[in-house]
Amino acid sequence: MTQTFSPETADAFARVRFIMVHPSHPGNVGAAARAIKTMGFHDLCLVAPRFPDVAALPEAQSLASGAADVLAAVTIVPSLAQALAPITLAFALTARARVLGPPACDIREAAQLGCAHLHEQAAGRVAVVLGTERSGLTNEDIALCQRVCHIPANPEYSSLNVAQALQLSAWEMRYALASAAALPLLPSTAGHPVAGNRPAANEKIQAFMDHWEQAITEVGFLDPLHPKKLMPRMRHMFGRNGLSEDEVDMMRGLCTAMIKTARKR
Repeated sequence: MTQTFSPETADAFARVRFIMVHPSHPGNVGAAARAIKTMGFHDLCLVAPRFPDVAALPEAQSLASGAADVLAAVTIVPSLAQALAPITLAFALTARARVLGPPACDIREAAQLGCAHLHEQAAGRVAVVLGTERSGLTNEDIALCQRVCHIPANPEYSSLNVAQALQLSAWEMRYALASAAALPLLPSTAGHPVAGNRPAANEKIQAFMDHWEQAITEVGFLDPLHPKKLMPRMRHMFGRNGLSEDEVDMMRGLCTAMIKTARKR
């Protein structure tokens, strides 16, 4: 289902930019385009990529997988300063602690701060900045940003692929923006539930229980002369589960098959 945003929410998503500094692998650029599109974003900016035509390379096109529009609209600039020119709040994503530099926060806090900034500043724009695949961001890159941002990863092995890190960043930013706008966070059937998923009426459940009692008697599981508390316990068990119409029909089919099999023997 395609989710419809209000103009205000759509504007907030449009004012988020994801910046990759000196990307060297075309596949990561394609994967990044796919990552941000799945989260509702479209602004991907590349700073001095290794291949000037990276967006057109087969590996990038292949890993974009449905996000060709984001890839086609990629902005390429020669410096991070130019990528950040329209940005009012930038988060430098890094795995390493920095002795000098802007204040640090985790990726979830960054998303919340970014969301608040977009709602408080009508002309505000937020960016998440990611470094090279091998060495990440330099101190000079980080000095251009307002906050340092970390993904709380395994401290013994905190190295994430740049496209994976970008996906996590985009997810956290989407969650913050969607929550603030009270957007649904789960898939929806758009008001058209499957008929068989409706709760079964009591008369259908009781008819099933009678059928079930007959079936387990036929297969020898229930001894009518010594029933003990088997059926009351089974009635309670099925009752607790709130059977749907489809589930009752399925169980009735099982009962019929059990009875037929027992009688053949």
